Amino acid sequence: MLYYLFTYLHEEFGLPGAGVFRYISFRAAAAIVLSLLVSMVWGKRLIRFLARKQVGETVRDLGLAGQKEKEGTPTMGGLIIIAAILIPVVLLCKLDNVYVWLMLLTTVWLGIMGFMDDYIKVFKHDKHGLQGKFKIFGQVGLGLVVGLVMCFHPDIVVSQKAADGQYAGSQQSVEDRNLADSTQYQKAVTAFKSDSGKSMVTTIPFVKDNELDYRAIMEWIHPGLGKFTWVLFVLVVILVVTAVSNGCNLTDGMDGLATGTSAIIGATLAILSWISGNIVFADYLNIMYIPDAGELTIFIAAFVGATIGFLWYNTYPAQVFMGDTGSLTIGGIIAVFALLIRKELLLPILCGIFLVESLSVILQVSYFKYTKKRCGQGKRLLKMSPLHHHFQVIGYPEPKIVLRFFIVGILLAVITLVTLKLR
Repeated sequence: MLYYLFTYLHEEFGLPGAGVFRYISFRAAAAIVLSLLVSMVWGKRLIRFLARKQVGETVRDLGLAGQKEKEGTPTMGGLIIIAAILIPVVLLCKLDNVYVWLMLLTTVWLGIMGFMDDYIKVFKHDKHGLQGKFKIFGQVGLGLVVGLVMCFHPDIVVSQKAADGQYAGSQQSVEDRNLADSTQYQKAVTAFKSDSGKSMVTTIPFVKDNELDYRAIMEWIHPGLGKFTWVLFVLVVILVVTAVSNGCNLTDGMDGLATGTSAIIGATLAILSWISGNIVFADYLNIMYIPDAGELTIFIAAFVGATIGFLWYNTYPAQVFMGDTGSLTIGGIIAVFALLIRKELLLPILCGIFLVESLSVILQVSYFKYTKKRCGQGKRLLKMSPLHHHFQVIGYPEPKIVLRFFIVGILLAVITLVTLKLR
């Protein structure tokens, strides 16, 4: 909304300084600051409200150090994160952008689902919360909507490099033109195909000319299956959304762990969206250019600000837990965002913490069932799952585990960015 207001004031009245709102970089920086302020100011008040209403976490006694001390800590803190994302996005983004609308839908959709889960746990005193089948149904439903919109919405297009191409995409932002001189800009413009349009392509890490077309997979199976590429793509979207959302949910088991890890992931995605949505950067790095995707940088900037702001209250010892309201929403945002900028195959690297946490649970349960069936007594691969609890059982203090996971997360983020050139 502020974008439209200040653009109008700039164009109609020449108000000094109003034109700065046309720049993605300014609005992204403003989104970070505003989301930090919202999360810290609104967060303090919400924590007090939740404490008065006795909306506290019920902690199972697993024999872990410091576990029982967390009993009664306010939960549902994910509402802080959601508010700190939505307010800056609505104020600073172009609201006629389909990418922004998909991210807003994801935030609200999974936020409602997570809130229902926490509500059942806290107010209905059902420790299981929302039944697993309903969670999966909600995640699959979101994946289906996002996948279909990406396949068939006319504004979601991709431009790929071509020697003789002449770019005919959407109008560039003023920032695209001012980032480099006219020679660089025109070189980038003429480097992309004139037939930019619907294409089910994605990025493959560590591969030269690192673009994979899902259509090629279907036609490899059978030449006549190319027209059903959208089916494969929608299934991939559903898988990614479900896996990353649940992975973040499993990681949320220590003070600040999921929040800090997600902030690192968000900062990396901000860089990827910035260069993918800018024709000059895309040309220089020899990657696909996604028209209008630069606006996503403002959304992910708000996401980073919201998670860091929430970390102010969630760091050890936590004053509030995000609950499923936050963890399911954060994971879904990361998944859908990566899909929109065609970087979903980078998620196993970037979200390596989520992946390992999920695998630790799957392997622990599978091995226990296998040994119980084969030997009559179940055995465990780890002292406890998810993985962070394994380290806690063997004697590592919680703050040290969280900090070391952050260090690993930063390393994975750097490797993800290196894939842009290392191929």
